[in-house]
Parts: sequence; structure tokens; C-alpha cells
Amino acid sequence: MERFSHAVVIDPTNLTDEGRAELRALCDRVDFFDTAPDSEEETIRRMAGCDALFVSYKTPISAAAIASAPGLRYIGMCCSLYGADSANVDIRAAEARGIPVTGIFDYGDEGVIEYEVAALVNLLHGFEGPLWRGEPRELGGLKVGIIGLGTVGIKLARALQFFGAQLYYFSRTPKPQVEKELGIRYLPLKELLQTCDAVSTHLPRGTRLLGGEEFAAFTGGKLLLNTSLGDTFDRAALKEWLAEDGDNYYLCDGCGIGDAAPELEGLRGVLLTHRGSGASLQMNQRLSRKVLDNALAFLQGR
Repeated sequence: MERFSHAVVIDPTNLTDEGRAELRALCDRVDFFDTAPDSEEETIRRMAGCDALFVSYKTPISAAAIASAPGLRYIGMCCSLYGADSANVDIRAAEARGIPVTGIFDYGDEGVIEYEVAALVNLLHGFEGPLWRGEPRELGGLKVGIIGLGTVGIKLARALQFFGAQLYYFSRTPKPQVEKELGIRYLPLKELLQTCDAVSTHLPRGTRLLGGEEFAAFTGGKLLLNTSLGDTFDRAALKEWLAEDGDNYYLCDGCGIGDAAPELEGLRGVLLTHRGSGASLQMNQRLSRKVLDNALAFLQGR
């Protein structure tokens, strides 16, 4: 089987020790970097001479960085890859050079769902902090809207269905088969915001659906959850929304807060879990297996 001559794992990717060992066995040389590069110049320096690059969702890999490594022939993203517009790797620049870019899916979803259910329960009962609307209440009967009914959105719907929540969703296209299976109802975005007590957003990076008009429809003591990679809203509109009602809350993990942490952390109503909620031993094992399977498929010509 073909091998990589020089692979670079350019930042912390959550590969397990076993995954690292398996990658070493596929390469003549591997450089592992356990900190993120602090500049594009550092990214380019680390990539020097590599023919394979492995990267998390955190480090930008620009067209200039790709061009700086003329022998580069494979990029393995150790994260989800939804499309060129939301990726931290310049997919179009890689494609123009004939370099395949692979991503992985469905590796951290279980932890995300556990976090969302736990965060809601904590707030509804006031177990470990504020109590929503002044009286303990259960998930049963809570009107929950899911924006983005992909894999994670569907898993969240299944979990909340068990507790008896009333489920609604918004996505770019209605999904009648899923509606039938889950008993979940499609609503246009503003109607969903008006109807629901809590809304959870599951969107590709850089997708901001909620602005001033949307928050104006989502008023009167509501809950917004976000585990997407970064903002799914206009920050100024979110801050106004939080300030207008003491029972409006934004619940997010380290992925959801993204680079907005300096601006949002500490505000009343922002309930932040600092790390990515999907992070777990099992997530790292699934991630490593899928990353290595992609690399093996490339080396085997598949």
C-alpha cells in the first residue's frame, strides 16, 4: 500500500494515542503539533515539505498556505465538512490543485445531545443556578423548536420526544418523512420563534439566521441554545434580547460561544459551558477511526 512521505498534524485534533500510532504506521514521517499556530506564517512554516495535512476546525488553511506546500496531495479535516463556504480550509484552492479534502461526520453528536438536555433541565428546575420563569417545571409540554434538522437536530428531537416535549422545526426544506416519524411539525422561522419556549440552532459555521426582526418575534421569556460552530445570530440583537427580559437565556457550549466569548461571557442570561459539549473519550475514539479510515481510503486509491 502507498504511504505518506511526510504528514503534518498541524494543531490539536483530538486523535487518540492509538490513532496517532496508526497514522505513524502510514507515514515515513509525522509531525504532531499540540498547539494551534498563532499566525498564517506559522501555519506555512509547519506545513513545509508535507504531502499530507491533518487539521481541526480551528486553524484556517488558506489558499496561500496550500500553495506554500507544492508536494501536498491530501488534506484530512478532523472535523465535519459541510461545504466550501463554511470550512476553515480553502476547499476551492485545494480542488484547483487537485488535492482531495475529506471531513468526518457524526462523531460527537451524543455528547451534544446530553449537554442540551442537561442544560435545559438545570435551568427549568433551577438545580445549579437560575430558575426559569420562577417555578420548577419539566420538559414535558415544553414547546421546543429546532433550527436545522440534520443529524444532530433529529437526535435532539428523539431525546426530547422521550420526555414529552412539543416539537417544531425550521429548515431550508421541509422533511415530511421525518415529521411523520417523530411527530415534529414544520413552521416558518418567525412563526416557530413566536410559538416555541426554547429554540436550538444547528447550523453550518457562518450561518446567522437570527437578527433583530427574529428576536422581536422570540420574546417573553425564551431560551436559545446553540452548539453550532460560532454565532447563529447577530450579536447586538442577542444582547438587546437578553437585556429586555430577565427570563430570556442563551445557553451555549465552547463551540457555540466561539470568538464571541469576550463580548458575551458574563452577561446576564448567558449560561456558558466553556468546552465543546461533544468532547468525550468516545468522541475522540470515533473521530480517530473516521479520520484514519479516510486517510486509508486515499492511500488505497478509493
